[in-house]
Amino acid sequence: MDAELAEERVLQAEIAAVRRACENPPAPWEEKSRVKSFQAIHQFTSEGWTSSKDLKNQLGHLESELSFLSTLTGINIRNYSRQTEDLTSTEMAEKSIRKVLQRHRLSGNCHMVTFQLEFQILEIQNKERLSSAVTDLNIIMEPTECSELSEFVSRAEDRKDLFMFFRSLHFFVEWFEYRKRTFKHFKEKYPDAVYLSEGPSSCSMGIRSASRPGFELVIVWRIQIDEDGKVFPKLDLLTKVPQRALELDKNRAIEAAPLSFRTLLGVLGIEAALESLIKSLCAEENN
Repeated sequence: MDAELAEERVLQAEIAAVRRACENPPAPWEEKSRVKSFQAIHQFTSEGWTSSKDLKNQLGHLESELSFLSTLTGINIRNYSRQTEDLTSTEMAEKSIRKVLQRHRLSGNCHMVTFQLEFQILEIQNKERLSSAVTDLNIIMEPTECSELSEFVSRAEDRKDLFMFFRSLHFFVEWFEYRKRTFKHFKEKYPDAVYLSEGPSSCSMGIRSASRPGFELVIVWRIQIDEDGKVFPKLDLLTKVPQRALELDKNRAIEAAPLSFRTLLGVLGIEAALESLIKSLCAEENN
């Protein structure tokens, strides 16, 4: 995932450069020098393009690669810019040390989640090696129905962990869309029994039984991101039953229901476990 995101940013920069070359083709007497300059900036290994047609063919190839990466990761970069500042002092230059600060700005989206990033990368190069580190990271998330992302975004900013942000965002959105589709499926299949208190993007699903007034089950489905950026679902079962039913429950089945649901999830998986739960509460209506 990290390599794919890095390649996507490189392709964005290359596409922008090729577009400029296509829109402002050099005069015949300038073509050779312009192509050489273009190659030097982007470190291309080919001998360059000999015509505007070659530039457009290369542009099409780069856009095709970028489209593939966007499809693979679900992340689309719409705007990207970079500023470079040389911080090399005279003393550092004498020791063959180069220090460069890069300021990056980009905006894009991962499916329905829109974001803007501003970050700085400090590069220090000497005769032996090149080191780089993100020294500042600011993430702006557009208003979204994914309220669970806020804590993770703050953690990514504090750690200045750019790649963790992209990697975790990708998997978070996949789980979010899966939860949304799953709840919608059961709402449409059991419209009289299932309700979504917060609408289509609800993080909980309620189940009621017309034949058992007062009995209600609530599935709370959270999408969590741990300290290392790993994304995983966490489903809990809450029960709402009349006090009289609790008093009559000598075997404490209602009290054990949340733990039993966890076991059911491990055996059947999410969708089958939810289906089983709905059918068990609404067995009489289904018959």
